[in-house]
Amino acid sequence: MADYIVLRNVTKKFNTKTLGDIVAVDNFNINVHEGECFSFLGPSGCGKSTTLRMIAGFEDLTEGEIELCGKLVSSSKKKLYVPPEDRGLGMVFQAFAVWPHMNVYENVAFPLRIKKMNKTDIDKKVMEALKHTSLTGLEKTFPGDLSGGQQQRIALARAIVTNPKVMLLDEPLSNLDPKLRESMRFEIKALQKKFNFTIIFVTHDQSEAMAISDRMMVCDMGKIMQIDTPENLYNKPVNRFVHNFLGESTFINVVVKDNKVYPKGNTNQAIKIAIPSDASNEMVVATRPNEIEISKNDTDGYKTHIESRTFLTDRIEYLVSVGNQLVKVQTPHRIKFDKNEECYIKFVSPMWYPADDEKEAMERAKRQVI
Repeated sequence: MADYIVLRNVTKKFNTKTLGDIVAVDNFNINVHEGECFSFLGPSGCGKSTTLRMIAGFEDLTEGEIELCGKLVSSSKKKLYVPPEDRGLGMVFQAFAVWPHMNVYENVAFPLRIKKMNKTDIDKKVMEALKHTSLTGLEKTFPGDLSGGQQQRIALARAIVTNPKVMLLDEPLSNLDPKLRESMRFEIKALQKKFNFTIIFVTHDQSEAMAISDRMMVCDMGKIMQIDTPENLYNKPVNRFVHNFLGESTFINVVVKDNKVYPKGNTNQAIKIAIPSDASNEMVVATRPNEIEISKNDTDGYKTHIESRTFLTDRIEYLVSVGNQLVKVQTPHRIKFDKNEECYIKFVSPMWYPADDEKEAMERAKRQVI
């Protein structure tokens, strides 16, 4: 399978008045395969949108090189920079970026008119793009008379009308309501299957990324944390940040003493879990709230009690005391406990991470205001 988008040692530095030099993207190496939907995922300030802008050509890189469809388009060593209009990309952004003074047809036809295509070919391609984005019959309608979902479809139609090999989507669904966002995810995947383009999809929404992606990159503070399939990222996160960012997480601060694991705040009762060989004295044990077993009589578990109970549409959430911490446990509706009721919990497949890094938290907060 060919690599359609290649980033080699790509770095981007910005100089800010208040914070000095900031490395927004730090030595990114990425290979996106032909026909793949590859998502960039992370919090504000992690470097995902800056990376997309460098691929698009809206930002030049500080170091490294970028290759699109086998062609070098950016290189710091070779002093090479190909402008956005010559990179052959389709682009859809968070702001729909449709021209309000043009009707639907003219909005979609615009990039073809720039290429000076003849009228017959323009009409054929525009009508095909409108058909595949469910806009047929709205050719003469102006964007202001359409819903947000329809306006986003105009942007999609305009992006696919040139038959690009690569589509760049930057938070394209974030301005839509939840139900429409879900349906648009399926429409984007259907368009990809129809036209066989490669997608870079930038989002901060984990469920959106996991639903649409073949592979994902999770980044933080300008560094790549992990690249893998959605399933592997969820089940095998390489660090605490990835674990916390994808899905719900429960973290317990523990102390390892005399080959036993105690939750902070209670050295009288150990948690019965295997200790990794590289564990230090203070660690964090991580798990998913729905992977914690809770029972009324399994005395082999950690003895505690129900602090609170919340009934939700698809589950019940309990908070239980573990040492001086409250731990979230999620169960099906059939498993019922009352507030203050005694219970026992077990951690089925916990993961271990180093204790909190305050410096990382401070750096993350600083980047979000840049």
